[in-house]
Amino acid sequence: MAQQLIGFIGAGNMANSLAGGMIAKGIRPARIWMSDPSKDRLDEVSQLHRVHVTHDNLDVARRVDVLVLAVKPQVMGDACADLREIIAERQPMVISIAAGVTVANLREWLGDAPIVRCMPNTPALVQAGATGLFAAEGVSEEQKAMAGQILSAVGLTFWFEEEKELDAVTAVSGSGPAYFFLLMESLIDAAVAQGLDAATARQMVLQTAWGAAQLAITSEAGPEILRQRVTSPGGTTAAALGVFEEAGFREQVQAAVAAARERSEELAE
Repeated sequence: MAQQLIGFIGAGNMANSLAGGMIAKGIRPARIWMSDPSKDRLDEVSQLHRVHVTHDNLDVARRVDVLVLAVKPQVMGDACADLREIIAERQPMVISIAAGVTVANLREWLGDAPIVRCMPNTPALVQAGATGLFAAEGVSEEQKAMAGQILSAVGLTFWFEEEKELDAVTAVSGSGPAYFFLLMESLIDAAVAQGLDAATARQMVLQTAWGAAQLAITSEAGPEILRQRVTSPGGTTAAALGVFEEAGFREQVQAAVAAARERSEELAE
């Protein structure tokens, strides 16, 4: 990213994580500016990362080459309206990490600017995220590379050619952590129902989930093969999986992801 300056409008959890990830990968804190209305939040990120902080969004926008919009979707329009004139003059690359805020929305609020829209997920808070990215017309290859570097500081990145594909990203990786949390929650409850104490059940389930994910990530075999390897015919795992299959587990997952995508499309309208 050469010596480009990077600014964040909003210093919440995701912005904090991105800043920390970039610094961990060698970006000097002096190149990062963050604005937020909360003094406590600014004090926190200043102490944690030693970045520049301010309450003034315009001050950040005047300084940086890359502007990351990290405010809640419901206040994005107001935040952009205040920045419109400076962005028109300076033309920084704008990266939006707000769910449901489309490129068309951003163009309406900001005018013409190089825009990259991103859909990160909450594991980015522990540098284990999966982020989908879409570059609007007018974004250079250099700017795309820069956006990729920023988001890859908190996990894996995936570029998409069509903005509408981000609705599927939202349904799979954006909402996906909640699907796994629900399975963990249900498995903990089931363990307790089988006589394990709650603390042991929780620790055992979370370790099993972590271990399964690590095994899937590091193995050349896909999840289907790994499932088959642990499922002996007529054994305990086969008995459990048979219950899932009889209940239409796969079909329920398909329906859930489709519902999440449909809702993402509705929110973007």
